[in-house]
Amino acid sequence: MILNTLLETAIRQLYPHITAADIRISRPQHAQFGDYSSNIALMLAKSIGQSPRDIALAIQQVLTPKVQSESASKVSCLTESCLIESRLIEKIEIAGPGHLNFFMSFAFYQPILTDIQQQQTQYGKQKIGKGAHWHLEYVSANPTGPLHVGHGRGAAYGATLATLLQHIGYQVTQEYYVNDAGRQINILTLSVWLRYLQLFGLTPFFPDHVYQGEYIIDIAKQLQLTHGQSLVSSTQHFDHQKYDDKDALLDAYIDFCQSSLGVAGYQPIKSAALQAILDDIRLDLSEFGIEFDQWFSEQSLLDNEALPLAIQALKDSGHTYQQDNALWFRSTTFGDDKDRVLVRDNGQPTYFASDVAYHLNKLRRGFTRLINIWGSDHHGYIPRLKAALQALGYDPNLLQVELVQFANLFADGERLSMSTRSGEFVTLRALREDVGRDAARFYYVMRRCDQHMDFDLSLAKSQSKDNPVYYIQYAHARLCSVLNRNPVPEKANIQRLSSAEERSLLNHLSEYNDVVKRAAVQFEPHLLVQFLQTLAGDFHSYYNATKILVDETEVRDARLALASATRWIIHNGLTLLGVSAPQQM
Repeated sequence: MILNTLLETAIRQLYPHITAADIRISRPQHAQFGDYSSNIALMLAKSIGQSPRDIALAIQQVLTPKVQSESASKVSCLTESCLIESRLIEKIEIAGPGHLNFFMSFAFYQPILTDIQQQQTQYGKQKIGKGAHWHLEYVSANPTGPLHVGHGRGAAYGATLATLLQHIGYQVTQEYYVNDAGRQINILTLSVWLRYLQLFGLTPFFPDHVYQGEYIIDIAKQLQLTHGQSLVSSTQHFDHQKYDDKDALLDAYIDFCQSSLGVAGYQPIKSAALQAILDDIRLDLSEFGIEFDQWFSEQSLLDNEALPLAIQALKDSGHTYQQDNALWFRSTTFGDDKDRVLVRDNGQPTYFASDVAYHLNKLRRGFTRLINIWGSDHHGYIPRLKAALQALGYDPNLLQVELVQFANLFADGERLSMSTRSGEFVTLRALREDVGRDAARFYYVMRRCDQHMDFDLSLAKSQSKDNPVYYIQYAHARLCSVLNRNPVPEKANIQRLSSAEERSLLNHLSEYNDVVKRAAVQFEPHLLVQFLQTLAGDFHSYYNATKILVDETEVRDARLALASATRWIIHNGLTLLGVSAPQQM
């Protein structure tokens, strides 16, 4: 950036003994403090032995003649190797103990508008992550029912983060981890079987804590069509009354189901249930604008012996022990609050063991960083998983976990329930059909992922400035309405712009690349949302106060160039968020 170059050369001239200076340029929150600011004088005070304000005054005096040069084209910078455009900076002020505030001229923004107009949809792409291949796992909801609105937040956040990272040059593999080998799948299978039996007039005992949504009945009906009565088996010999504990009851009922049907009868029910729900999840996510590169099966870890091999690797590391007929991982050695069970006393591996095998698989696939997006209720899994990676000889910092808080859905002021097991939940599909895909994608990433979120259905559907997604899309449609009737000139002299509103728009447009970068590398898509809200607000204010299509050609062309650049930035920002940019509303 030109300011970095100016400051570097000024410091070399004034203080030749300073070999390197950490120059940081920031944007003041208020226009009265300029377009850019630097605290370099405060940073150098100790090493130079002068007060920050004296250093700032010296830098100001050296730079001011160059800023005020009247050369028609270019003037020499402080060294012969550096040239700067004249009149790019209007003035330099010193604030507080020694902050340097820079006020830029309209000419400073000319190349930015030119780049936006030339690059259009490609503007904002960067090469920061070139050469890095990251793995991003998100959603990964148990395939035991439709996705609900709680899953939607992790889905929108993960997809937006992937797009942002790809936009700045990272290669990102997006993966859905399918938990198709655990106890929940057996409960799902039992649930479908019981509904299937009811279709034939049988009245099996139906526990309250199996899956009871309408989708279970739909799967059972499909099973009836494809298998007829071949999977019918009596449940009258199962004595549910002798079980006081609901988990023990479920496990016993599952064992009874498996033994009654045998593998040949049980597997078709399990496969049909899994396939139906996974097909529904895939369709749901696709309609939400999300496509995964890979769907990874937990069952595959058993089929290819990756799970027992991972457990053996932990044994070989010397960090496991036997206790109470179970195999434990000594995770406390690596900072976890307690040791974790790898294999239960019944010989069955735990979910934790599967997680270790899965992440070992990821690393062996050659990814340079692993990013997991989990629900906030999984925070306790992070230390144990990082401990396992460290025990296996990997840097635990290769794994980064972002926790997503639950999204509360409100309709007419009433909070809606979301319990998959009871079947009382609002599906992601229902939400999307109600408020639209754009509003759903936008609202889910409006705040930091670790903050609680209340999703107001009424606001998301309103067509007013209070609805931020509508307000931003309306700004884009307004811009298109002007630009579709009036082509943007190839060359426009934006020095013909003059108002404070125009300066504010230009300043925000110049921020876009930096905002995209920060939103990506900080894993904070909401920064882009906030930027677009501010930009749209500035444009609406400008549009209402300024006539763009004036008679004076140079002024009209400059305003059209500004409008075109604003249009492309809003379009590109919405696209990164997975939201459409309509040309008419």
